[in-house]
Amino acid sequence: MPKIIKFFLILFLFIGFFEAGLISSYTIVTSKVPNVKGLIDLQVETISNLFNPSNINEIIVRDPDVVEVANRIEVAERLKFLAKIDGVNLNSINSTTYQSSKNDPFEVSITALGYGGVETRSGQIILTQDPQYKITATATAKYTGKTIEINVDTIKITSVLNIYD
Repeated sequence: MPKIIKFFLILFLFIGFFEAGLISSYTIVTSKVPNVKGLIDLQVETISNLFNPSNINEIIVRDPDVVEVANRIEVAERLKFLAKIDGVNLNSINSTTYQSSKNDPFEVSITALGYGGVETRSGQIILTQDPQYKITATATAKYTGKTIEINVDTIKITSVLNIYD
């Protein structure tokens, strides 16, 4: 028997067993007679939606674009105020976006490292250089040349994680 006929025979058997298993499991789970045409139509529609060109961008996960922040000081001050911490490391502010630069304004995700209060241990005051908090936030921004300017009024804190042991 030619290889191509064997391939289609195996494919046909695979699909047949898959459908039989799907229909029998539907019967067992719901205790009802399955709508075979409806189940097959649902599978065909789902598979055709996967290969629809308009949905490809939603299916493919891509890395976010890292963007340079022009107004770091204002962003740091706003993060400090909203997160209720003592300071934010300016060099740690990182901003990323999945949206195109054609959209104006567009949404960005912001991460930064922050510092907490002064520690006291057994009568000593300890000032640490190590950040104690990781702040995650979202905001809207617009491009100003090669950098972006984040609208500080739209900053919303997503999480403040204590990273200090």
